[in-house]
Parts: sequence; structure tokens; C-alpha cells
Amino acid sequence: MTMKESTESAPHHEISPGKTIEGRPLEVSVDERGIERAIRQLKRKIATEGVTKELKRRKHYEKPSVRKRRKSREAERRRRRKERRAQLAVR
Repeated sequence: MTMKESTESAPHHEISPGKTIEGRPLEVSVDERGIERAIRQLKRKIATEGVTKELKRRKHYEKPSVRKRRKSREAERRRRRKERRAQLAVR
């Protein structure tokens, strides 16, 4: 058996890009105030939507165990934030 034959029979694994996330389109209108202001607005919208954070996260493969830990940390953070806001609303 040659080296070429052994590699052909080996299973080929592809890394899936993950789930695609569809949301509302980010639109910015350019008016008489200029393109620079529209670019700043677009950057602000991208930041609030979490697009840059998602791109950085998807740049490298994330093991399922690491993903699970990250998601649980994020859920805990959201839960604590919700509790804090509820306490502030009561006062």
C-alpha cells in the first residue's frame, strides 16, 4: 500500500462553520452630514449587535467543552445582571 492509498481511505473531516445567525439588516443612511458620521453610526450598530465579538469568537475552532463553559458563564452573567436590575427597580 502506498502513502497515497492510505490517505485516500482515511476519513476526511471538515470543520463546519457553525450555525448562521440571521437578524435584521444593519442599515445606515447617509445624509448631508457626511459619510464619516454614517461610518461611525454603522460601527456603533455593529458593536451593539455583537457582530465583531461573534467574528472574533468564530475565528478559531472552539471545543464543545469550552463552548459549554463559555455559554454557562454568559448565562450566569445575564442572570446576575437581571437580578441587579430587578433590585434597582424595586428601590
